[in-house]
Amino acid sequence: MGAQSHAVEDILDRLEQEGRDDDRATVGDVTGALGDRGFGPFLFVPALIEISPIGGVPGVPTLLALIIALFAVQIVMGRDEMWLPGFLERRSVSGDKLAKSADKLRGVGRWLDRWFHGRLEALTTDKVARIAGIAVLLLCLTVPPLELVPFASTAPMAAIAAFGLAMTLRDGLLMALGFVLSLVAVGVGFGMIGGGGG
Repeated sequence: MGAQSHAVEDILDRLEQEGRDDDRATVGDVTGALGDRGFGPFLFVPALIEISPIGGVPGVPTLLALIIALFAVQIVMGRDEMWLPGFLERRSVSGDKLAKSADKLRGVGRWLDRWFHGRLEALTTDKVARIAGIAVLLLCLTVPPLELVPFASTAPMAAIAAFGLAMTLRDGLLMALGFVLSLVAVGVGFGMIGGGGG
Protein backbone atom coordinates (compact mmCIF):
# COMPACT_ATOMS: atom_id res chain seq x y z
CA MET A 1 0.00 0.00 0.00
CA GLY A 2 3.00 2.27 -0.14
CA ALA A 3 4.99 4.25 2.35
CA GLN A 4 2.05 6.48 3.23
CA SER A 5 -0.30 3.62 4.12
CA HIS A 6 -0.52 4.64 7.78
CA ALA A 7 -0.30 8.41 7.30
CA VAL A 8 -3.67 9.33 8.79
CA GLU A 9 -3.43 6.86 11.66
CA ASP A 10 0.03 8.19 12.48
CA ILE A 11 -1.32 11.75 12.64
CA LEU A 12 -4.21 10.67 14.86
CA ASP A 13 -1.70 8.88 17.12
CA ARG A 14 0.24 12.13 17.47
CA LEU A 15 -2.90 14.13 18.25
CA GLU A 16 -4.08 11.61 20.83
CA GLN A 17 -0.65 11.57 22.48
CA GLU A 18 -0.56 15.38 22.50
CA GLY A 19 -3.94 15.43 24.22
CA ARG A 20 -2.88 12.87 26.82
CA ASP A 21 0.40 14.64 27.58
CA ASP A 22 -1.19 18.00 28.51
CA ASP A 23 -4.36 19.16 30.27
CA ARG A 24 -4.58 21.91 27.64
CA ALA A 25 -3.24 21.38 24.12
CA THR A 26 -2.42 24.62 22.31
CA VAL A 27 -2.70 25.17 18.56
CA GLY A 28 1.08 25.60 18.59
CA ASP A 29 1.52 22.19 20.25
CA VAL A 30 -0.63 20.54 17.59
CA THR A 31 1.07 22.23 14.63
CA GLY A 32 4.45 21.32 16.11
CA ALA A 33 3.40 17.67 16.34
CA LEU A 34 2.37 17.70 12.67
CA GLY A 35 5.25 19.78 11.36
CA ASP A 36 7.03 17.04 9.40
CA ARG A 37 4.00 15.64 7.60
CA GLY A 38 3.75 18.29 4.87
CA PHE A 39 0.98 20.84 4.41
CA GLY A 40 -1.98 18.45 4.16
CA PRO A 41 -2.48 17.83 7.91
CA PHE A 42 -2.71 21.58 8.52
CA LEU A 43 -5.90 21.54 6.46
CA PHE A 44 -7.54 18.25 7.29
CA VAL A 45 -6.79 18.04 11.04
CA PRO A 46 -8.63 21.31 11.91
CA ALA A 47 -11.41 20.29 9.49
CA LEU A 48 -11.80 16.88 11.17
CA ILE A 49 -11.75 18.52 14.61
CA GLU A 50 -14.61 20.78 13.46
CA ILE A 51 -16.57 17.75 12.26
CA SER A 52 -15.98 16.04 15.63
CA PRO A 53 -17.89 16.92 18.87
CA ILE A 54 -15.48 19.82 19.50
CA GLY A 55 -16.99 21.54 16.46
CA GLY A 56 -20.30 21.84 18.32
CA VAL A 57 -18.85 24.44 20.71
CA PRO A 58 -20.01 27.94 19.64
CA GLY A 59 -17.23 29.90 17.99
CA VAL A 60 -14.99 26.89 17.38
CA PRO A 61 -15.93 26.43 13.68
CA THR A 62 -15.10 30.07 12.93
CA LEU A 63 -11.81 29.87 14.87
CA LEU A 64 -10.83 26.70 13.02
CA ALA A 65 -11.79 28.29 9.70
CA LEU A 66 -9.51 31.23 10.53
CA ILE A 67 -6.63 28.87 11.33
CA ILE A 68 -7.22 26.90 8.13
CA ALA A 69 -7.39 30.14 6.10
CA LEU A 70 -4.00 31.23 7.46
CA PHE A 71 -2.52 27.89 6.43
CA ALA A 72 -4.23 28.03 3.02
CA VAL A 73 -2.76 31.48 2.31
CA GLN A 74 0.70 30.08 3.00
CA ILE A 75 0.06 27.12 0.68
CA VAL A 76 -0.99 29.54 -2.09
CA MET A 77 2.17 31.58 -1.43
CA GLY A 78 4.32 28.44 -1.66
CA ARG A 79 5.89 28.80 1.79
CA ASP A 80 8.16 26.02 2.99
CA GLU A 81 7.08 26.18 6.65
CA MET A 82 3.81 27.04 8.34
CA TRP A 83 3.50 30.11 10.56
CA LEU A 84 0.83 31.19 13.03
CA PRO A 85 0.51 34.49 14.91
CA GLY A 86 1.13 34.21 18.65
CA PHE A 87 -2.47 34.84 19.73
CA LEU A 88 -3.64 31.86 17.69
CA GLU A 89 -0.66 29.69 18.56
CA ARG A 90 -1.51 30.08 22.26
CA ARG A 91 -5.21 29.19 21.90
CA SER A 92 -5.90 25.88 23.56
CA VAL A 93 -8.43 23.09 23.85
CA SER A 94 -8.92 20.47 26.53
CA GLY A 95 -6.29 17.77 26.11
CA ASP A 96 -8.86 15.14 27.05
CA LYS A 97 -11.28 16.35 24.35
CA LEU A 98 -8.51 16.35 21.75
CA ALA A 99 -7.45 12.81 22.66
CA LYS A 100 -11.04 11.52 22.62
CA SER A 101 -11.77 13.20 19.27
CA ALA A 102 -8.64 11.67 17.74
CA ASP A 103 -9.62 8.26 19.09
CA LYS A 104 -13.15 8.53 17.66
CA LEU A 105 -11.70 9.29 14.22
CA ARG A 106 -9.40 6.27 14.26
CA GLY A 107 -11.77 4.02 12.30
CA VAL A 108 -12.15 6.69 9.62
CA GLY A 109 -8.37 7.14 9.52
CA ARG A 110 -7.80 3.42 9.07
CA TRP A 111 -10.31 3.34 6.20
CA LEU A 112 -8.73 6.39 4.51
CA ASP A 113 -5.23 4.92 4.76
CA ARG A 114 -6.47 1.69 3.23
CA TRP A 115 -8.33 3.12 0.24
CA PHE A 116 -6.67 6.44 -0.68
CA HIS A 117 -3.03 6.57 -1.71
CA GLY A 118 -1.03 7.40 -4.79
CA ARG A 119 -3.67 7.65 -7.54
CA LEU A 120 -3.78 10.32 -10.28
CA GLU A 121 -0.55 11.85 -9.02
CA ALA A 122 -0.74 14.55 -11.72
CA LEU A 123 -3.42 16.16 -9.51
CA THR A 124 -1.11 16.34 -6.47
CA THR A 125 1.50 18.77 -7.86
CA ASP A 126 2.38 22.03 -6.10
CA LYS A 127 0.46 23.98 -8.75
CA VAL A 128 -2.73 22.02 -8.11
CA ALA A 129 -2.16 22.36 -4.35
CA ARG A 130 -2.05 26.15 -4.75
CA ILE A 131 -5.33 26.10 -6.68
CA ALA A 132 -6.79 23.92 -3.92
CA GLY A 133 -5.52 26.50 -1.40
CA ILE A 134 -7.57 29.19 -3.14
CA ALA A 135 -10.65 26.95 -3.01
CA VAL A 136 -10.02 26.35 0.71
CA LEU A 137 -9.88 30.10 1.34
CA LEU A 138 -13.26 30.56 -0.34
CA LEU A 139 -14.70 27.67 1.68
CA CYS A 140 -13.41 29.23 4.92
CA LEU A 141 -15.33 32.41 4.12
CA THR A 142 -18.60 30.43 4.18
CA VAL A 143 -18.05 29.03 7.68
CA PRO A 144 -18.92 32.06 9.92
CA PRO A 145 -22.43 32.56 8.45
CA LEU A 146 -23.01 28.80 8.29
CA GLU A 147 -22.17 28.48 11.98
CA LEU A 148 -25.54 30.11 12.68
CA VAL A 149 -27.24 27.00 11.24
CA PRO A 150 -26.59 23.78 13.23
CA PHE A 151 -24.11 21.45 11.50
CA ALA A 152 -24.13 23.53 8.29
CA SER A 153 -20.40 24.26 8.50
CA THR A 154 -19.72 20.53 8.18
CA ALA A 155 -20.21 20.79 4.40
CA PRO A 156 -17.28 23.14 3.63
CA MET A 157 -15.13 21.44 6.27
CA ALA A 158 -15.65 18.07 4.54
CA ALA A 159 -14.35 19.58 1.30
CA ILE A 160 -11.38 21.11 3.12
CA ALA A 161 -10.64 17.75 4.76
CA ALA A 162 -10.62 16.11 1.32
CA PHE A 163 -8.06 18.62 0.03
CA GLY A 164 -5.86 18.15 3.09
CA LEU A 165 -6.06 14.37 2.88
CA ALA A 166 -5.23 14.50 -0.83
CA MET A 167 -2.05 16.44 -0.06
CA THR A 168 -1.13 14.12 2.82
CA LEU A 169 -1.79 10.85 0.97
CA ARG A 170 -0.67 12.20 -2.46
CA ASP A 171 -3.97 11.02 -3.91
CA GLY A 172 -5.25 12.87 -6.97
CA LEU A 173 -8.65 11.18 -6.79
CA LEU A 174 -9.19 12.76 -3.39
CA MET A 175 -8.02 16.11 -4.80
CA ALA A 176 -10.64 15.87 -7.55
CA LEU A 177 -13.22 14.90 -4.93
CA GLY A 178 -12.26 18.00 -2.95
CA PHE A 179 -13.11 20.25 -5.88
CA VAL A 180 -16.45 18.47 -6.40
CA LEU A 181 -17.27 18.71 -2.68
CA SER A 182 -16.40 22.41 -2.77
CA LEU A 183 -19.14 23.03 -5.33
CA VAL A 184 -21.57 20.89 -3.35
CA ALA A 185 -20.64 22.67 -0.09
CA VAL A 186 -21.27 26.11 -1.58
CA GLY A 187 -24.65 24.96 -2.90
CA VAL A 188 -25.64 23.33 0.39
CA GLY A 189 -24.42 26.36 2.33
CA PHE A 190 -26.41 28.88 0.35
CA GLY A 191 -29.45 26.58 0.54
CA MET A 192 -29.21 26.33 4.34
CA ILE A 193 -28.65 30.05 4.78
CA GLY A 194 -31.60 30.79 2.51
CA GLY A 195 -33.76 28.24 4.32
CA GLY A 196 -32.74 29.59 7.70
CA GLY A 197 -33.49 33.13 6.62
CA GLY A 198 -36.92 32.12 5.36
